[in-house]
Parts: sequence; C-alpha cells; structure tokens
Amino acid sequence: MERATSLARREGADVCDRSRRTVLNWAGATLAGAAAFGFDPRSLRLTEATAKNGVVDLGTGDIALLNYAYALEQLEAAFYTAVMASPYSGMTRCERSVLSDVKGHEIAHREFFRKALGSSRNPELEITLPSVDFGDRGSVLRTASMFEDLGVSAYNGAGALLTGAEHVAAVGTLVSVEARHAAILRDLLSPDS
Repeated sequence: MERATSLARREGADVCDRSRRTVLNWAGATLAGAAAFGFDPRSLRLTEATAKNGVVDLGTGDIALLNYAYALEQLEAAFYTAVMASPYSGMTRCERSVLSDVKGHEIAHREFFRKALGSSRNPELEITLPSVDFGDRGSVLRTASMFEDLGVSAYNGAGALLTGAEHVAAVGTLVSVEARHAAILRDLLSPDS
C-alpha cells in the first residue's frame, strides 16, 4: 500500500518537434491495442473548440507526442474520477485507497501535460465511457488495468521517439508510475500475482 501512495511526485519536460507520420503511427498502434482490450475510441467526444471539421491537430514532434499523452491522461483522469464519484458495491478500504491514489496521480499527470504544453496543447476532450459498468468491480478493475497497460505501452513507444534527454527522463518517470499502477491493479484483480 505504501508503494501506491508514493507514486509520481515529480514530472518535467519541454517540447520540441517530430514527424507527423511517426506520431500518427504511434497513435494508431496505441488505439488498436486499446480496441483489442475492448475500449471503444468512439466514446471520446471532441468539444467544438477541439477540432475543426472533426480533425484534431496534435502538432508535430514532441508537441504531438505530448498532446497525445495529454489525451490519454485526460481519459485516465476522467475514468478514475468517475470510479471514485460512485464507488462500486463492496469496494474494500484497500481498493478505495489504491483507486483514489491512482486518480490523484492521473489528475497530476493531466495537469503536468496541460502546463508543459502551454499554448501548444489541444483543448480538453469531453470523455464518456458508456461501455464501463461502474457498479461492477470486475468491469472497473479490468478497465483500469487496460488503461494502465495502455499508458505503459504509449509511454514506452513515445520514449523512443522523443528528441531531448529531458523529454526521455520525463516520460521515463511517467512510465514507471503507470507500470506501478498496472502492477497494483493486477494484484487487486488476482491477489499475489
């Protein structure tokens, strides 16, 4: 439990440039992985300010990678906020503590990207999660585990594409936090795994 409460204290990064094709390939692979776990990307809704003609411009290079990560962190923060707003029946004190801590970390990650990207960030997404049964422990924990695995994959993919050492360090910090989240959620789903 101590591990879960001590995750993700510092993040820092600047933004640079990278090719749009690389970013789109990375984004597509990540969404394909999410779809394999049952996540429906159509559940994400763009606000009017987010897109022109239904197209979101992530930018280029590190800005694009960070904007994509910002979208993922918005998704995770929205999910955990919904989980904690209406906890499933029978949520144990341990589960409540873990999920609350993870919620705090994901909100901190979202705010980190919001600040790091500054005026280069995309507007916030309006997120709905209609396929998640928030009243069912298994649905919540499986979805949480999928999101954390998705985060690990996304950050591992981004790490190889970033140009500056400071960017790699920031993503390295975030991926280690996402990996710890994935581990503790797996343990909640399958104790002592």
